[in-house]
Amino acid sequence: MQELGITHFFNLIFGTFFGWLMQLVGFHPANPHAPISDVFALEMLVVFGLITFFIVVRLTLSVENPNSAQQVAEMIHERVGELAGQVIGHGYERFQAFVTCIFLFVLLNNLIGLLVGLIPGVVTPTGQPSVPLGIAVLTFLYYNYQGVRVQGPVGYLKHFAGPFWWLAWLLFPIEIVSHLARIMSLTIRLYANMFASDMLTLVCFSLVPVAIPVAFLGLHAFVSLIQAFVFMLLSMIYLSLAVAQEH
Repeated sequence: MQELGITHFFNLIFGTFFGWLMQLVGFHPANPHAPISDVFALEMLVVFGLITFFIVVRLTLSVENPNSAQQVAEMIHERVGELAGQVIGHGYERFQAFVTCIFLFVLLNNLIGLLVGLIPGVVTPTGQPSVPLGIAVLTFLYYNYQGVRVQGPVGYLKHFAGPFWWLAWLLFPIEIVSHLARIMSLTIRLYANMFASDMLTLVCFSLVPVAIPVAFLGLHAFVSLIQAFVFMLLSMIYLSLAVAQEH
């Protein structure tokens, strides 16, 4: 399959660097001259789009006459902040930037699926298992790091031992496995929903007139929003548990 135009562009600009970086860590791309895949190129497009958006917002901040971009950014900030305050509680501001980025990154990668069936070669990045897995691993590392930072290594490890010291030998390995399972849970939930949505959209576009698949595009957009929200909410819950201190 021919690569997307955006993939070709990113390979021209960043291909040499990413090829060298991948070989440095032990990965050998199938095509060393074009190591960036279509999925990774779409992720990069989302990242650069978000960076550009927030740069524009920062450079055009206005108290008296906020533009549309600033109003959207403020609305997202307020809604995520309200939810984070309820779920994480005191000190949620420290984690708000991370959970906001998670929400926006997942949402925009989900919404790329609206182009599936309309533009040949386009796939939903989060409908590929490697992308949800990467986000899940990042979330796992982040909330554990915050737990260690807030409570210290010893204090954080006590969470895994349970409330009774005489059951620590049993509860500790169970808690470790339970925490590792969160990676699989986050990955499979997002991947399975977006993959199923992609397949449904493709089948509809191939079997029925255009008017009917449009309704499924609306359903895909709704699923995209819900899955991004659920991923963000679970990230907040894991953070709240990691930084919670017993009194």
